[in-house]
Amino acid sequence: QSQVVESGGGLVQPGGSLRLSCAASGFTLDHYVIGWFRQAPGKEREGIACISSSGENTDYADSVKGRFTISRDNAKNTGYLHLSSLKAEDTAAYYCNAGRNGEDYWGQGNQVIVSS
Repeated sequence: QSQVVESGGGLVQPGGSLRLSCAASGFTLDHYVIGWFRQAPGKEREGIACISSSGENTDYADSVKGRFTISRDNAKNTGYLHLSSLKAEDTAAYYCNAGRNGEDYWGQGNQVIVSS
């Protein structure tokens, strides 16, 4: 029953923005690191952002730094990724992961397509 589910993806114009959500159920998210990953067709899955359990520390891949923002609301048991200034090369399936010592949960993936 424990799982995370992504939502908020879709079709966006270049230069546009959207917010992805990662909602946890069946467990309490507040002691888990949240990471976001993406995989474009024909490419390896890459880590793009992560946030500590308290929200104090964040880290970003160079490819998204300055454009994407990771956040969390532990009271809502949900993590977020804000995507801005989107480029065609951001088109990918985006995945959320919640992890701590000895366990992790992966979302099913959510598609983001950047196209005019």
